Amino acid sequence: MENVLRSTRITLEMIKWEHSIFALPFALTGAMLAAHGWPTLKVLGLILICMVAARSAAMAFNRLVDAKLDAGNPRTAMRAIPAGRLSASFVGMFTLVAAGVFVLSAALLNRLTLECAPLALVVVLAYSYMKRVTRWSHLVLGLALGIAPAAAWIAVRGSLAPRILLLTAIVILWVGGFDVLYACQDLEYDRKAGLFSVPASYGLEAAFWIARSMHLMMAVLLFVLLRLFGLGEIAVAGMCLVVVLLAYEHKIVSPRDLTRMNAAFFTLNGIISVVFFVSVALDILLRR
Repeated sequence: MENVLRSTRITLEMIKWEHSIFALPFALTGAMLAAHGWPTLKVLGLILICMVAARSAAMAFNRLVDAKLDAGNPRTAMRAIPAGRLSASFVGMFTLVAAGVFVLSAALLNRLTLECAPLALVVVLAYSYMKRVTRWSHLVLGLALGIAPAAAWIAVRGSLAPRILLLTAIVILWVGGFDVLYACQDLEYDRKAGLFSVPASYGLEAAFWIARSMHLMMAVLLFVLLRLFGLGEIAVAGMCLVVVLLAYEHKIVSPRDLTRMNAAFFTLNGIISVVFFVSVALDILLRR
C-alpha cells in the first residue's frame, strides 16, 4: 500500500495535475455561459472531476508513450519513467483508472456527455502521437484543451450550440501558440529524433511569428465572443487585460532568449486563463 501511495504521488507530480488550471477556467466559462450563471453544484462538481480525470489520463499516457524519447532528451531525461522512479505498468494502470473516472463522471451528467466521452478520450490521448506524424501537433494539443468549454456546455444543457465552438477555437489558438513557443526549447532534439514541430520544421524566427499570428487571431476572436454572447464592460476589460498579458508573454521570450520560457508558459498562461474566467463570470453574475 505504501508503494502504491508513493507511486501515485510521484505520478501526480509527473503529470503536474495542478496545471489543470490552464483548461479548467475555460470549462467553467463554458458552463456559466450555458447556465447564464452558476450551474448546479452536482453538475459543477462532475465537470471538475471530468476535467481533472481527462487531463490526468492524457498526461500520464503522454509520459508513457514518450518515455524513450524523454530519456534521450536532456531537458526531460529526469522525468519519472526514464529516471526509473515509476514503472511503465503503474503509469499505464493510472491512465486506465483516470480514464474510467472520466467516463463514469460523464455518464452521471447526461446521455450526450456519455456518448461524447470516448471521442473526447481519443482526442486527448491521440496528441501523444502527433509529433511523430505532423508539425502541427500544437493545434491538436489546443483541440485537446479546447473541447473543454464545449463539453461543459453539453454537460449543462445536454445539447451543443454552434456558438460555443468559438470559445473552442480561441483555446485552440491560445494553446497552439504557446505550445509552439515551448517547443522552441527542443528544436535540436526534435530534428535529431525525427520528430515534427513548427520550430523544428521552420526554425526559431518563423516559429515565433507563427505563435504571434495564432495569438493575434485569438485576440480578435475574443472580442467576437463578447459580442456573440452579449457580454458587457467587465468582460471587455478582462479581454483587454488578456491581450496585454499575451503581448507581455511575447515580450519576455524571443528567438535569442528562451531563458524565461517557464515563466511565460506556466505563470503567465495560468494568469491569463484565470483572468479570462473571472471577468466573464463577474460580467454574467453582476448583470443577471
